Formats: sequence, structure tokens, C-alpha cells
Amino acid sequence: MTKYRPIFYGSDLKIERTKFNVDKDKSKRTYNGIVFDSVLEMKYYRDYILPKVESGDITDVKLQVKYELQPKFIHDNKTVQPINYIADFVVTYSNGNIEVIDTKGCPDSIAILKRKLFWYVYPGLVYKWICYSKIDGGWVEYERIKKQRVIRNKKSRKTNRY
Repeated sequence: MTKYRPIFYGSDLKIERTKFNVDKDKSKRTYNGIVFDSVLEMKYYRDYILPKVESGDITDVKLQVKYELQPKFIHDNKTVQPINYIADFVVTYSNGNIEVIDTKGCPDSIAILKRKLFWYVYPGLVYKWICYSKIDGGWVEYERIKKQRVIRNKKSRKTNRY
């Protein structure tokens, strides 16, 4: 999701487009001269992708690849803008497999909806949400973390009963 904030240059008003929840301090999310959308995305690139590129397990990495989930159309003589999704990474492995990867802290309702649309429009692509969870072993798929949290919560409720 993006928002607009005014930036003043002399007497001219310019609008700068920024992502809604992105840290404005680019130094925290920059690695090897690449400015990432989030610190989590930068750490995934640095700690997971680059070592696999160096070992040869990953042969190609693309950043910020745009996918159209719904084309623009006209409704009541008004143009409705397309729905696009921008993947954090598109990774090609040495065996030829391709994965579309998005790093997630906590997905919001828009991310969940776009994931469903992505699965529908691109059924042949492997699409993963990756999160970092120290308790679950580091970089793990979101679905696994979600299941592990349910298990931990059930155990916690059992042990906290009187």
C-alpha cells in the first residue's frame, strides 16, 4: 500500500510516493548498494539468498518483479487501475525450479487477498511467504510458523489451567 506525502522544493510542491510501512532510514535496509523495501527483506537476501548464490544452489535472483493480478478496465466510463503485485524475489535454482518469494512479518488483509489472486492468475508458479522466527528455526515458510504458533498456544493453554 502506498501513500503520498508532500515534499517542498523552493516554491514548487512535489509529491513523493512512498510505501506506507517502510522505514524512511534507507541505511538500515541497504546492502551491497541495494535499497530494500524492508530490513527483513534485506536480511533474507544477505543471510539466505547470497550464500546459496555463492554455493551455486541459486543461479539467478530478480528483485521487485511486477505481476499483474487484474488488468485495468473501464467501468461506467471510468478507468479502473490494474491490481499489481510486486514480488520481493524471484529465485531460480540450479535444478531449474523457480520460486516467487515474499518476506513477511505479519501479513495484512491486502497481502492475503493478493496472495489468493496470485495463486489464481499464476497457478504454475511456486509462491512462498517467508518469515524469520528464531523459535521455529530461522527462515521458515509462513504457513509452518502459523501452525507452530497454534501448537504452542494449545500447549500454553493446557499448562496454564488451574
